[in-house]
Amino acid sequence: MVPERVMVSYLRAITEHHGTGLGPVPLQGCARELGLDGLALLLSPSGNPPELVQSFGEHATALEDLQRVQGQGPSLDAAEYGMLMLLPDLSDPTAFAPTRWPGLPGAIGEIGVGAVFAFPLRIGVIALGALTGHRSRPGPLSPDQLADAFGLADTLAQAIISQAAWADIPDARLLDEPGLHFAEVHQATGMLSAQLHISCAQALIRLRSHAFSHNRSLLTTARDVLHHRLRLDNPDNPWP
Repeated sequence: MVPERVMVSYLRAITEHHGTGLGPVPLQGCARELGLDGLALLLSPSGNPPELVQSFGEHATALEDLQRVQGQGPSLDAAEYGMLMLLPDLSDPTAFAPTRWPGLPGAIGEIGVGAVFAFPLRIGVIALGALTGHRSRPGPLSPDQLADAFGLADTLAQAIISQAAWADIPDARLLDEPGLHFAEVHQATGMLSAQLHISCAQALIRLRSHAFSHNRSLLTTARDVLHHRLRLDNPDNPWP
């Protein structure tokens, strides 16, 4: 008997999960099979902006945070526009990335990421999110790794849409154990909106602008607002 491929067993586990939502995805094992240093799963329920819900790898959260700060990047394009993003060398000045996202490739390189691969999660025209992998060193995916990545993305999309259909409600919980990595950003946005009498969209822009201009992560900036260490109507003064 030919032994079952490891990736096939991971895909079967995702497909056969029984619960009220998508079960924890074996991202660490999948990353190893794909030759990646990290993977991030982003979901966009009901057409909302993509949210990081599961991740593996030292730089996975930082990579997604950086894209949120700049409001651009491969994960966002994959999730929102269904674009496949294969970026084997972010340091290549002649490649696609510097033109599409000015300033982003260099910033990604500074956090220790040399290659990014973002796969859209879609069923037809329905956008569900993105699966984004990264490597610390530049280099393309092999044909077998690319095929496995497509298989993983397709399996996740099928599992997500099946759970949503089974729940039969628009905002069905998509995870057994939801834990949005950027929940504090939403909390800080709401807090600023109420305090400064501005919309949530404007409050988020203030958060992002401060993080960008001070070379900080969005999550750290949000935590400082929540803990009254930073006020964005006058960020040079401490909170009274």
